[in-house]
Amino acid sequence: MLSHFYSLNGESFCFASFHRILKNNTTQVIEPPATLEEEEEPVPEEFVLVEKTQPDGEVEQIIFCSGGDVDVYELQALCDKVGWPRRPLSKLAVALKNSYLVATLHSVRKSPSSEGNEQKKLIGMARATSDHAFNATIWDVLVDPSYQGQGLGKTMVEKLIRVLLQRDIGNITLFADSQVVEFYRNLGFEPDPEGIKGMFWYPR
Repeated sequence: MLSHFYSLNGESFCFASFHRILKNNTTQVIEPPATLEEEEEPVPEEFVLVEKTQPDGEVEQIIFCSGGDVDVYELQALCDKVGWPRRPLSKLAVALKNSYLVATLHSVRKSPSSEGNEQKKLIGMARATSDHAFNATIWDVLVDPSYQGQGLGKTMVEKLIRVLLQRDIGNITLFADSQVVEFYRNLGFEPDPEGIKGMFWYPR
């Protein structure tokens, strides 16, 4: 679902959703909920998306990970690069901790002259909150400007959606600046299915 909204400072945002729809009026079988003892912590996925070798022999890998810790100082520096307003580090840490899923992109550089010495930096992130059953909302999708235009953001969101679907969460929503509406449309997010609207509450 994709709807336009305007914040108090006049910025335009959109609300979008990605749905997994059952066709031909099929019936979905509902399994009994797992007990706490039965639930297992999902194992984070980590793999190399891109590998490039420079003329000097240095190798750079772009690594996707669907779990693990994020350094809030690195995240703040990345937010600065894309021009986002600064948020308190303590709140960033809480938001990350309470997220259902945090996906990251890291650049890892390996030089042939310094074996065992890697340079690793955060170049992308997206996170999702969820009720752990039906719904998830994607937040804070960002990619380092020097790595934009290479399809990394698209791949990161696609991988994030895939992980959510693998965990049987089929109603996926997000908020997006109006400038990137088409980006999310191309990923399968749809505008206003059946006239459903998202709404914001603001103090009067």
